[in-house]
Amino acid sequence: MTPPDLTALNTELLRKHGEGQRLRIERGVAQVAALWRPEDGDLAAFVREQFISDQAQLDAAFARLESVFEQIDGHTHEVGREVRRATEVDVGPMLAVDPLLATYDPFAHVTEDLFQAKVGFVVLLNFPQTTLAERLEHGPKYSRREWAEARLGSRFSRRVPAEVRQALTRATADADLYIAQYNVWMHHLVDETGGRLFPAGLRLISHWNLRDELKARYADPDGLKKQQAIVKVMERIVTQTIPAAVIDNPHVDWNPFTNAVAAAPASEVEADAPNREVVTDGAREDDVRYRKLLANFHAAKREDPFVPIAPTAIARSFELGRELPEARVKALLEQVLTSPLVGRTAKLIEQRLGRPLGPQDLWYAGFRGNASLPEAELDARTKARYPTPEAFARDMPRLLQGLGFAPPRAKFLAEHILVDPSRGAGHALQSLRRGDFPHLRTRVGAGGMDYKGYNIAVHELGHNVEQVFSLYSVDHTLLAGVPNNAFTEALAFVFQARDLELLGVGKPDAASERERVLADFWATFEIAGVALVDVATWHWMYDHPEATPAELREAVVKIAQDTWDRYYAPVLGSPGTPLLGIYSHMISYPLYLADYPLGHLIAFQIEEHIHKAGKLGPEFERMASLGALTPDLWMTQATGAPVAAEPLLRATEAALDSAGAPPP
Repeated sequence: MTPPDLTALNTELLRKHGEGQRLRIERGVAQVAALWRPEDGDLAAFVREQFISDQAQLDAAFARLESVFEQIDGHTHEVGREVRRATEVDVGPMLAVDPLLATYDPFAHVTEDLFQAKVGFVVLLNFPQTTLAERLEHGPKYSRREWAEARLGSRFSRRVPAEVRQALTRATADADLYIAQYNVWMHHLVDETGGRLFPAGLRLISHWNLRDELKARYADPDGLKKQQAIVKVMERIVTQTIPAAVIDNPHVDWNPFTNAVAAAPASEVEADAPNREVVTDGAREDDVRYRKLLANFHAAKREDPFVPIAPTAIARSFELGRELPEARVKALLEQVLTSPLVGRTAKLIEQRLGRPLGPQDLWYAGFRGNASLPEAELDARTKARYPTPEAFARDMPRLLQGLGFAPPRAKFLAEHILVDPSRGAGHALQSLRRGDFPHLRTRVGAGGMDYKGYNIAVHELGHNVEQVFSLYSVDHTLLAGVPNNAFTEALAFVFQARDLELLGVGKPDAASERERVLADFWATFEIAGVALVDVATWHWMYDHPEATPAELREAVVKIAQDTWDRYYAPVLGSPGTPLLGIYSHMISYPLYLADYPLGHLIAFQIEEHIHKAGKLGPEFERMASLGALTPDLWMTQATGAPVAAEPLLRATEAALDSAGAPPP
C-alpha cells in the first residue's frame, strides 16, 4: 500500500477503535506493511479483521500464541535434534546418509509458513516490535508481560526465505562435521630422535582436547617439551601446513617441527585405529579449514538483504544476538587486554614456573588445583567413577547437591537432563518446550570418562541446569532462556570452576579463592584476543567478499599474528605466532567466541554475588529464572550491577597483592 493508503487505513481504524488505540494502530500497521508482500493479499482487509482492541481478547490471543509457539518451537527443535543425532552423538559408525540428514533444518520454513498463514502478521499488528535502543531505554520499566510481548514481536523481526536459512544450516553442519572429525593421534607425534611424546591411544580433537592436554602437562616433568609440540601442531593447523595425511590417522608418524611424515611401525598402531591410507609425501591440507569458513560467510551473507535493521552477520551477532553493541564488547575486552595487571600476572606465572614464558603459557593452568596433580591421577579418578555416560547421569544428584541444590531440587534437575556420549568435545543441547529435556553430551572413551571429559561434562551440566530453570521456572515461556550465549557460558563456568571440589580434590579457602580470581583473569585475557581475531576475520571477509580460501588463510594468519604481537608478545614472547587462530569455533560456530570472555566477566560478577549471598543453588535458580532480558538489566536484577570488567580487575589486583606478585 502507498503511504496515503496507509494513512487512510489508520484513520479508519481510529474511528472504529478509538483514540486510545492510536499508538498501537500506527505501530502495528507500519510493522505489518514493512514485511507484507503483494502475494500476501489484501493488507487493508487483513488489518480490519485482525486488529484487536479489546484487552480481554488481546490477553487471550497473547496466551494462545505463547502456548502454541512453545509447542511449535519445542517439537521442531526435537526433529532437528534427531536428524543430527548420528553426527553429534556416538551411536556407532556413521552412515553415508547421516551428514545429509544433519544439513536438514526443520526450522527453515517455520517463520515463512507462519507469515504465509498470516499468524506472523497478527503478531506484528497487535504486539510491539521494539528496537534494541527502545529496550535499553525503557526495558527497566517494562512489566514481565511487556517483556514477553517484546520477545513475541521480535520473533517476526525478519522474513528470511527458507532456502537462505537452509543454506546456512548446510554450511554450519558441514563445518561442524569437519571439526568433529579433526583429531590428532598424539602417540604418533615424534621428536627429532623418533621418540614418542604421548601414550598410545591418545586421540585429541582440535582445538579443545589439544588445549586441555597442553594445560594438563604443567604437572609433568617433561611437560614443556610436550606443550611446545602441541603449540606447533596448533600453528600448523592455523597456517594449513599440517600434512593432510596425519589428520585422524594413526598409521603415520609426524614430527610437527620438521613436518616430516613416515609410516608408523605396525607395532605402534593402535588396535582401534580407523582404516586410513598410509601417505608419506607430506602434502599439506589444502585450505579446507578456510573453505569451510568461507562457506559459512557466504551463507550468512545471503541473509543480509532480509534484515535491514542488522544488515550484516556481525551486526546480527551483536545487535540481535547479544543485544550489546560491538563497540562496547570490544571496549570491555580491550580493557582486560591492556590492563597493567596482565604484566604482573605474567611475572607471577614466570616466578612459579622458574622459566621465561612462552606461547604455551597462554593456557597456563597453575592457578587451578589440578596443576599440582598428575593427569593420570585425575584420569584414574574420573574413569573409575564414570565408566559410561549412564554413570555420570546416575551421579548427577550428588553433584548437584555438592553445588548447593537441596536434594529435591537436585533430583528434579537430574530427572530433567539426559546424558549422551558425544562425537565431538561435548556440548549442551537445550530443550524448547516443557516436557522435553536438555541433553548433556561429553566424550567418553572405551576406558571411561577421562578428566578432560569430566571437566567438560561439569561445564555442560551448568548449561543444562540453566536451561532447565530458564524454561521450567520462568513465568513466560516467551522469556525462556538468558540474555545471550555469554550468560549461559557464565553460568556454566560457575559449575566448571568447582569440578575438582566435586571430585573430592581440594576445599575452597582464602588461598584457593585468590587462585580462582587469578585463573578467571588469565582465562579472560587468553580468550579476549581470540574473540577479537574472530570478529576481525568477519570484517575482513565483508571487505573482501570474493576472497579465495588461500587469501582468507593469509588474512587470518596476519590478523592472528598482529593481535598476538599487540597484546600477547610483550608477556609471552614468540612474535608472529598465529596461535590465536586455532579455535575451532571460528570454523563451526561463527562469531560465537566473544561470548567466552564476556562469559568470564559475567561469571565473575555472579561468583562475587554468590559469595555474598550464600549457597550457590538457590541463587543460581533465581538468576536463571529471570529469563531473556537485556544483558545489563539481567545483570542488575541478578547481581545489582550491569556487565562490567572492573569487578574482575579490582579483585585481580587484590589477589596479585596477596600472592606477592611483583609490583607494576
